[in-house]
Amino acid sequence: MIPRYSRPEMVAIWSPETKFRIWFEIEAHACDAQAALGVIPRENAEAVWKAKDATFDIARIDEIEAVTKHDVIAFLTHLAEIIGPENARFVHQGMTSSDVLDTTFNIQLVRAADLLLKDMDALLAALKRRAFEHKDTVCIGRSHGIHAEPTTMGLKFARFYAEMKRGRERLEAARREVATGAISGAVGTFANIDPAVEAHVCKMMGLEPEPISTQVIPRDRHAMFFATLGVIASSIENIAVEIRHLQRTEVLEAEEYFSPGQKGSSAMPHKRNPVLSENLTGLARLVRMSVTPALENVALWHERDISHSSVERVIGPDATVTLDFALARLTGLIDKLVIYPENMRRNLELTRGLIHSQRVLLALTQKGVSREDAYRLVQRNAMKVWEEGKDFLTELKADPEVTAVMTPEEIEANFDLDYHLKHVDTIFARVFGEEAAAAA
Repeated sequence: MIPRYSRPEMVAIWSPETKFRIWFEIEAHACDAQAALGVIPRENAEAVWKAKDATFDIARIDEIEAVTKHDVIAFLTHLAEIIGPENARFVHQGMTSSDVLDTTFNIQLVRAADLLLKDMDALLAALKRRAFEHKDTVCIGRSHGIHAEPTTMGLKFARFYAEMKRGRERLEAARREVATGAISGAVGTFANIDPAVEAHVCKMMGLEPEPISTQVIPRDRHAMFFATLGVIASSIENIAVEIRHLQRTEVLEAEEYFSPGQKGSSAMPHKRNPVLSENLTGLARLVRMSVTPALENVALWHERDISHSSVERVIGPDATVTLDFALARLTGLIDKLVIYPENMRRNLELTRGLIHSQRVLLALTQKGVSREDAYRLVQRNAMKVWEEGKDFLTELKADPEVTAVMTPEEIEANFDLDYHLKHVDTIFARVFGEEAAAAA
């Protein structure tokens, strides 16, 4: 991913320095386990750790790989240059390249997941704060983009909080799913390496041994991981699209913070555009782009092929780096999002009372009018508002079929905004638990 959409901590997980350091640790821990089993001399295993503080020469590894055309062999050759051939001959005993590559990839994914979980915690905190801040800030709810019935801005934030909380739970599950390692040798039979080596390496690297590998760790685990990232990205876009709609000039119920000195357009000095939300929509597409290739990686030939390898070299860093950046950007956006309650009130009144149509419909049925007739009466008056600019309440009071069953006071009682908000505390308690109950 390009630096514009990258943050250093996540980028570092995918750096060559980090990759080669993990490769070394896997090989060194495997030597320790082999020495414990008496397969290799203890002093040679200990000598491998002499490279612990070494700086691996990436240019030198690349130079060797240009000849060998094999990245793991190139690394092992360079390691031999550091620890000496007498010690290097005991490294990688009974192992295959995938043991190193797959275990490393999963370690990187686990570390990336840990950063993403921290990102989600920060976003959840921001969403919760704004939800309670605007729990009772009334605004119009929309279906199909059309005014429906009143809701609150706090409920919007609470809905996004609940969605992101589910995303976090999925990410925790995906992290567990991918936190396995395999040191099982060619085609995964442990023919030339004891399973105890795998157990030791996995323990030292914070993984669980893969119950059964071939020559690779099964890719259904990675498919779930990247699918989860895709779902989280879609949730980010869900929030971003809502903000983009709320910032439209005709609506302007919320707006991205516009900092001093910021410019919205090279041509039109008046512009204040939802650029962060639009950027998040684009970034979400990039993360989701990794999902289909990850699913296609599940089907490999027999015990191993490398059709997945080139894919993962790209989607591993790109998807996690992009999602890390997007989560941080969204958190900042939510923290500083400007809310306009007065515009919300203005928009509530745009349809001159039509937002109360369902309540009038239900009130008529309570008075003994059939649902079909009640719908006809309410719709007849509602269409006058749409087509002739009339006031809904006034039209209802002037309709003899309506006033035949309801007094003017009874009609007016159905135009109370608070009626629509009576269960907001209940919803908050469902989403936020005891904290919401205490606040209520």
